[in-house]
Amino acid sequence: MDDTAVVQLQSVTKKIGSKTIVDELSFEVRPGEVFGFLGPNGAGKTTTIRMMVGLISMTGGEVLIKGLSVNRQFEQAMVHVGAIVENPEFYGFMSGYQNLVHFARMMPDVEKTRIDEVVRLVRLENRIHDKVKTYSLGMRQRLGVAQAILHRPAVLVLDEPTNGLDPEGIRELRDYLRQLAREEGLAVIVSSHLLSEMELMCDRVAIIQNGRLLDVRSFKEAQSEEERIEVWFDVDSPEAALRLTGKEARLGVGSQLIVELANRREAAALNAKLVAAGIAVYGIRAQIKTLEEQFLEVTRGNRID
Repeated sequence: MDDTAVVQLQSVTKKIGSKTIVDELSFEVRPGEVFGFLGPNGAGKTTTIRMMVGLISMTGGEVLIKGLSVNRQFEQAMVHVGAIVENPEFYGFMSGYQNLVHFARMMPDVEKTRIDEVVRLVRLENRIHDKVKTYSLGMRQRLGVAQAILHRPAVLVLDEPTNGLDPEGIRELRDYLRQLAREEGLAVIVSSHLLSEMELMCDRVAIIQNGRLLDVRSFKEAQSEEERIEVWFDVDSPEAALRLTGKEARLGVGSQLIVELANRREAAALNAKLVAAGIAVYGIRAQIKTLEEQFLEVTRGNRID
């Protein structure tokens, strides 16, 4: 595994009786990235997160936080972790600021300047001195993130953080997490079953089903040269273009020629070939698979047991 990874899961397994909840799960998370943990309800996401932060024991495997074993060096490892598992809890009769001060007293070396800093990071300056019981759910989530990063952790773990949020709240949380990863250098791990939000929020996504890791997909890296792409050509003579292209092509609606190619260089070469044959090309568009399409591809549409 990558020595620079902040979080490393190595064959993590959880069994309850004869049932395997999490099965030989391995992946790693790097500093400064938002890493998505995606799967249907019941796939094993929350169980994995609880093992990562030491809330439940592992049956087998290892979780390393900055090289420290959660099993053998729990206290040292947890110094580097901030987490919200399920919903953040606060004293409603106290202000947001008072809650942060109360939490800071339990952590070493958290000064007032750091409290002010995290309040600005989550953009709660205008309401931080109001009582928490007056906060919306989205504001409570933001205060929870502020509390979780007070001690400057290396990794922030959030379990289904968008549950109950309206679209504006989801967008705000998404922006905060990306900002935190960028400005604080945090490795952010977010679990969810919402494909569209994960696609917008994350740099990489691990897809889990029935406790098994099916794939890890990247959204921010350029498409690899080996990955086949589908390219749509808008041409003036689709039938002639089809005869010229060969068996990897088909006709679409209207003047569309759809071709499966190995990479973008092949698309450029085919464009030159069509033009040389006297076929006018009005437009070229690569069809990029959405996360939903990729998810269904790797899960093969299987139902969760």
